[in-house]
Amino acid sequence: MTPIVLAALSALIWGTADYSGGRASQRAHPLAVTVISQVLCLPTLALCVILLPGTPTAADLVWGASSGLAGFVGIVLLYRALASGAMAVVAPLAAVTAAIVPIGVGLVMDRSPGTVALGGAGLAVVAIGLVSLTPQAGRTAVSPRLIVMSLVAGVFFGHFFTLLGQSSEEAGMWPLAAGRLTSVAVGAAILLGTRTAARLPRPALGWAAVAGTLEIIANAFYLAAAVRGHLSIVAAIAALYPASTVLLALAVDRERLRPVQIAGLGLAATALVLATT
Repeated sequence: MTPIVLAALSALIWGTADYSGGRASQRAHPLAVTVISQVLCLPTLALCVILLPGTPTAADLVWGASSGLAGFVGIVLLYRALASGAMAVVAPLAAVTAAIVPIGVGLVMDRSPGTVALGGAGLAVVAIGLVSLTPQAGRTAVSPRLIVMSLVAGVFFGHFFTLLGQSSEEAGMWPLAAGRLTSVAVGAAILLGTRTAARLPRPALGWAAVAGTLEIIANAFYLAAAVRGHLSIVAAIAALYPASTVLLALAVDRERLRPVQIAGLGLAATALVLATT
C-alpha cells in the first residue's frame, strides 16, 4: 500500500506544481519558466539527496539522466501544443498517453499486479482523460500536427515515468539528481541557442520557484514509489496529477467544474481504492 500512497502524494504535488508553472507561464516565456524553475529547485534537490543519499550504480545514473531528458522534451512539446489554445484536446491526449506508456511497459517487464489493481490502473486512465477536459473544445481548429504533438508529449512523459522507475531502491535520490542536472543543461543550451531571455518578472519568478520546488518533491515521492511498487500501477496513480490541478483552480480561481470533470474525480478516487487492494 505504501507505494500507492507515495504515488498519490506525487500526483497531488505535481498537479499543484503544474498550476504554479501555468501561472508563471502567463507572465513569461514558457521555456524560460521551465528552465528557471528547474534551476531554483536545486537546493530542494540537494536536501532530498542528503536525506536519502543511497549508493547509485552507473546504470541508476543513466536511467535518471535519460528520464530528465525525456521529461524536459515532454514539457517543451506540451507548452508548444497548449499555445495553440486547444487545451481541451491537448491536455487529455498528453495525460492519458503519459499513463498508458508505463502501464504497458510495466505489464511486459514485471509480474502481473493482480486483476483488481490493474482495473484500478485502467480506471485511472479514464479518470485522467475526463478530469483534463475543459470547455474550450471546438473553439480552436485542431490540426493533425497538433494531435501528433500532444501524443508525442505524452509519450515522452510516459518515458519519464518508465525510465525513472528503472532505478534501484539502493540508489536513493541520485537518479533524480542526474535527471535534473541533465534537463537543466539541455534547457540552458536551448535558451542560448534560441536567444530566449532567461529573466522573469517578479510575480512569474515567485510562481516558478514554487513550481520547481514542488515538482522536485513530487519527483522524489514518485521515485520512492516506483522502486518499491509495480510500475504499471504506480505510474497510473501518479499520472492522476491533473485532478489536483483542477481542484486547485476550483479553490483559487473559482473555476466551475463541468459534470464530466466531477465524474473524472469520482473515478480517480475509485481507482485509488482499487489500486490498494
